Amino acid sequence: MARKAAIMFQGTGSDVGKSLIVAGLARAFAKRGLRVRPFKPQNMSNNAAVTADGGEIGRAQALQARAAGVAPSVHMNPVLLKPQSETGSQIVVQGKVFGQAKAADYHRLKPQLLEKVLESFHLLQAEADLVLVEGAGSPAEINLRAGDIANMGFAGAADLPVILIGDIDRGGVIASILGTKLLLQPAEAARLKGFLINKFRGDIALFTDGVKIIEERAQLLGLGVIPWFAEAGLLPAEDAMALDSYAAGQGGRIRIAVPRLPRISNFDDLDPLRAEPDVELILLSPGEAMPGDLDLVLLPGSKSTIGDLKAFIDAGWDIDLKAHLRRGGSVLGLCGGYQMLGTRLDDPEGSEGPAGSIDGLGLLDVTTRLGGAKTLTEVSGHAYGIDAAIHGYEMHIGVTIGPGCARPMLDLGSRPDGACSADGRVMGCYVHGIFASDAFRHAFLNRLKARCASGLAYEQLVDALLDKLADHLGRHVDLDKLLSIARG
Repeated sequence: MARKAAIMFQGTGSDVGKSLIVAGLARAFAKRGLRVRPFKPQNMSNNAAVTADGGEIGRAQALQARAAGVAPSVHMNPVLLKPQSETGSQIVVQGKVFGQAKAADYHRLKPQLLEKVLESFHLLQAEADLVLVEGAGSPAEINLRAGDIANMGFAGAADLPVILIGDIDRGGVIASILGTKLLLQPAEAARLKGFLINKFRGDIALFTDGVKIIEERAQLLGLGVIPWFAEAGLLPAEDAMALDSYAAGQGGRIRIAVPRLPRISNFDDLDPLRAEPDVELILLSPGEAMPGDLDLVLLPGSKSTIGDLKAFIDAGWDIDLKAHLRRGGSVLGLCGGYQMLGTRLDDPEGSEGPAGSIDGLGLLDVTTRLGGAKTLTEVSGHAYGIDAAIHGYEMHIGVTIGPGCARPMLDLGSRPDGACSADGRVMGCYVHGIFASDAFRHAFLNRLKARCASGLAYEQLVDALLDKLADHLGRHVDLDKLLSIARG
C-alpha cells in the first residue's frame, strides 16, 4: 500500500516560524480541497487549548487545526510538556495528564511514549489526504538525540521526508542550515529533501546567490524564501518568547497592565485586547513598577500558581496593586490569576510543583485547594451585570470556595463561576478566552472607560489572517513541489 502523504517541517532552532508556516500551509492545501491534518509529536508550551473530547493540546496545533478547517484533536499533539519549574514539567499524553517529571527522568520516558505518538499519527493519517508534521526545537541538538520523538527520531519511525526551515532574520541562516545537516547522522541527513528561508526583509532577489550556495553545498532543494509577514504577530502564539513583542497600542485610551509571570500560561487571552485600537497593553517585567494611570491590572493564567505568586510579591507588585486599587483602578484575575486574588492557596499534593501553601493577595474572600483531576471543558454563558454572551474554556486543577463566590463573575448556565469584590472592581474567574467574545469585550472595556465599540470581530480577524498567510505562502513557496515530496 502506498504511503499516505505526509511531510515534516523541522527548524534550525526554536522560533524560526515552524508553527505559523504549518498553519499557513494547512489553510493553503485545505483551499485546494485536501483533507489536511496538523501533527506535532512532542510540544513544550504552557499555552494550551481544550479539545471537544475533553483533552488538551498545544495552542499552535489548535490554530493549525482551525486553519485546516477541522476540530482540534488530542491526537494532533500526543505529547505536551507544560513547564512548572526550571527543571520539571507536567506531562500530558493524548490529552490527559500522565504525570510530572524532571528533564532527566523525561528523557528516559521518551521511548515508551513513542508508541502513543505513532498511534496518534496513524489515526490522523487514516482520515487525511495530507499530514503536516511540525518538529520541536532543532534536530541539531544532538545531545538530545537518544530516544528522540520530536524530530529525526520521529521522522525515522514514521518514515517521513523532512523540510528544514531557517530564520534569516536572526542572521547566519546559511551556516545554520549547512551546520544542521552536517550534525545529522547519514540516515537522518538523507531524509532532508529541501529547505525554506523564513522572515526575509527587503529584496528577495538579493538572496538568490544564498539559495544557490545552500543548494550546492547541502544538496538540498530550495523551496522558497518567505518574506516577513508582519501580521503574524496578531495570530495566537505558542511560545512565551512571543511575549517579547506583545506590548501593543501605545497611547491607547484604555491602559491595561499584565505582569509577566515566570510560568505564565494561556496568554492568548490577551490577543483580542491587543487587537483593540484604543487599548494599550503593557507587559510588566520583574523590577518594573506598575504605572500609576492604569485602568486595569490583569493577572493571567499560571502553570505554577504558588511559584508565580511568590514571584509577583518578590517583584513588589502586590504593593503596586493595592496602590492601583486606591486610585480607583480595576483588577481581573483569570484562572491562576483568580486563585492568586484569594486569601489562601494550598497545594498539598504538589500538583503544580513542590507541595506547600501560601497566603494570597487577599483581594477576594476565597480560598483555593489545588489537586484532583484537571478540569478541561468548553463553556458558554454571560457575565453578571453585562448583557453579552461569552464563550471560552476551563483548564485548571483545583477548587475555589468561600464567601466571595456568593458574588460570581460569570453565569455558565448550570452553575456560576468566579467571584467579585463588593465594589465590583476586583474580579476573577476560571474561564479562558472570554475576550474573544466581541460584545462582552466591548462591554467590559466600556466599564473601564466609556468608549465607542471598535467594530473588531476577533474570530473573523483570525480567519482572515490565516487566509492572508496562506496566500502569502502560496506566492513564495513551491506548494506543488512540497505536495509531491509529501506523496513520495
